[in-house]
Amino acid sequence: MTLTFKLDPVIDPALRDGVLTLWTDVVNAGGAVGFVPPVTVDDIRPEWLGRLTELSEGRTRLLVGYDEQGAVAATAFLTRNGHRLMKHWIWLYVVMVHPRHQGKGYGRELMAAAEDAARTFEGIEAIRLTCRGGTGVDRFYASCGYKEVGRVPDAIRVAPGDDREDIMMLLPLH
Repeated sequence: MTLTFKLDPVIDPALRDGVLTLWTDVVNAGGAVGFVPPVTVDDIRPEWLGRLTELSEGRTRLLVGYDEQGAVAATAFLTRNGHRLMKHWIWLYVVMVHPRHQGKGYGRELMAAAEDAARTFEGIEAIRLTCRGGTGVDRFYASCGYKEVGRVPDAIRVAPGDDREDIMMLLPLH
């Protein structure tokens, strides 16, 4: 089976709960999406509310992958760059596939859907993302066509004495 992707879905209670549960489950399974485990839905909620503000202002768009039961199985946020000299590329944030679906190729489907979505944004020539060093996810993004363009040593403090690189990656769209 494959996921069904929707860009800019209607934000309703089911979607909210689905994204919050997905985000919580991904973090608690070790996913590097802005938090360290353990977390609860209540820990994630303020970040979700911030994303809702960005969505309502049109700065960010939400891509959701639904599984065959219609549950939220994957997400990514595509955010316009606010800097006037960098409006030709977008950020890709909070790229997640639910742990129960990992190993099915859904991550590649999500990355392809994000690329397809970005190609519909007027004036966008590239997608940029960052990822936490030490997780191996940079190899996954590289396998999806992203090129590493830089690393900042010790930029991410996971815990006292556990600093990680912030790895910057870019996917040109032409």
